[in-house]
Amino acid sequence: MRTHYCGLVGAADLGKTVTLFGWAHRRRDHGGVIFIDLRDREGLVQIVSDPDRAETFANAERIRGEYVLKVTGLVRRRPEGTTNPSLHSGEIEVLAHDLEILNASLTPPFQLDEDNLSETVRLTHRVIDLRRPQMQKNMMLRYRVAMAVRRYLDAQGFIDIETPMLTKSTPEGARDYLVPSRVHDGQFFALPQSPQLFKQMLMVAGFDRYYQITKCFRDEDLRADRQPEFTQIDCETSFLGEAEIRAIFEGMIRSVFKETINVDLPDPFPIMGYREAMLRYGSDKPDLRVHLQFTELTDVMKKVEFKVFSGAANAPGGRVAGLLIPKGGELTRGEIDAYTEFVGIYGAKGLAYIKFNDIAKGREGMQSPIVKNLSDEALLTIVELSGAKDGDLMFFGAGRAKVVNDALGALRVKIGHEKGLAAAGWKPLWVVDFPMFEYDDEAGRWNAMHHPFTSPKDGHDEYLESDPGKVVAKAYDLVLNGWEMGGGSVRIHREAVQSRVFRALGIDAEEAKLKFGFLLDALQYGAPPHGGIAFGLDRMVTLMTGSESIRDVIAFPKTQRAQCLLTEAPSAVDEKQLRELHIRLRSVDKV
Repeated sequence: MRTHYCGLVGAADLGKTVTLFGWAHRRRDHGGVIFIDLRDREGLVQIVSDPDRAETFANAERIRGEYVLKVTGLVRRRPEGTTNPSLHSGEIEVLAHDLEILNASLTPPFQLDEDNLSETVRLTHRVIDLRRPQMQKNMMLRYRVAMAVRRYLDAQGFIDIETPMLTKSTPEGARDYLVPSRVHDGQFFALPQSPQLFKQMLMVAGFDRYYQITKCFRDEDLRADRQPEFTQIDCETSFLGEAEIRAIFEGMIRSVFKETINVDLPDPFPIMGYREAMLRYGSDKPDLRVHLQFTELTDVMKKVEFKVFSGAANAPGGRVAGLLIPKGGELTRGEIDAYTEFVGIYGAKGLAYIKFNDIAKGREGMQSPIVKNLSDEALLTIVELSGAKDGDLMFFGAGRAKVVNDALGALRVKIGHEKGLAAAGWKPLWVVDFPMFEYDDEAGRWNAMHHPFTSPKDGHDEYLESDPGKVVAKAYDLVLNGWEMGGGSVRIHREAVQSRVFRALGIDAEEAKLKFGFLLDALQYGAPPHGGIAFGLDRMVTLMTGSESIRDVIAFPKTQRAQCLLTEAPSAVDEKQLRELHIRLRSVDKV
């Protein structure tokens, strides 16, 4: 039986005989004495095997990397000058009395301490990748975060209730993953995008405070912070308003960060309205570590001769904004061209700029192809509004507000981190007062900005039919360092209001009954006022570990093409399975 984990043996165990199990991390032969770094999930310990024990030494000579070993030996102090202060076991070593090879190993596809591994190699050999110390730390931290969440919520009176994985397909934003029913010919279950409707019905059922740490599924385009299946800390509570709900879960996040990574987050978190966030940062999840802010110039540009600016400023839904870069005059032409190419990713057709070389000289002290197209009054106003100084540079965005916000917002973050204009540390923010709806120009209809079960602000339900764009929701997002870590809202708890919201979204009574009849029925049986929030566990741990992708904190993730390289899923199934599901495949011509 194991007496200790490798990484937990320390000076307190001097003189003890211990039994350890683990993997040979590395083996070193020092002229008749063999050293083995034995590794398990808790870390490393140095094993020493000398020729005095012939059988043990013979086994040690056979060991290679990743062999699975059992070692029994004496804990002794390392010789002076050979300690390793970076390890808990760095003061000691274990003199092997018995050493058993439990299993040999092929040569691994890569060394566990190798850097710059391609993600394809890592995900194909994920079992080996997960042995790497950093991945072990990531998974252990994920576990500790989940446990800290459970302890906090339990202390707050929340109970863990499971909700179904096989449910009804409902339009909630992303595409559903569909599961064909063998029993019901031609009918499908859907995997849940979230437990949203079930948790609301649990409130109607009187459970008052619910949570679960659960899988959610969305068939959407992937990126660094998205997976087709992801883990959500899902929470709901009754009889509390927006501020009270935020206070509970702000306390949870603060407690989890302190308990798991010993970080003291600000108390309280700052709060910012959605419109202010978009005006200042072009994003509803601004990275407040970056000091840069937008300068709003739409009104300034309405009468200028430069049509790129005046056209955008006078167009419905248009915007002109500037992004002032302190000492940006030092940027090279090559850097400016690279930034111009970068904003093109977000739909921007160009990136105008002005270098402020000597502001006292007016337009003569400004360097840019666009200066000649702007009046002295406009140039002076730009300087006054932005607080520009000699040596600064301003980039401009002009066009549809969404394009300007996306392009300049992304540029703000990129330049801020590249040019040392970002602070270290943790910058949380509550973003509140979101619009209830956003208009889809292509579809010619209103869509719910969060989801269709979010409650409008008191008094705003009068605009549901007359002016949906004016409705503000009781919605809130928690942002941390530019990542949306969680989002929630107070829900609609009256059937009449929910039906009006459906109508505003173009969902008539028949469709509402077909897709959401179970919810509408439940709301008529004494539904309490309720609301909640959901946090992305994957995103939270990614931030804590400083990883670049949530794939580094998920044990068996999918690629950006929604594939599992380890198991080679998705894969074809045989004809018999398809027949049982009443499914027939048709060939699709590949373009």
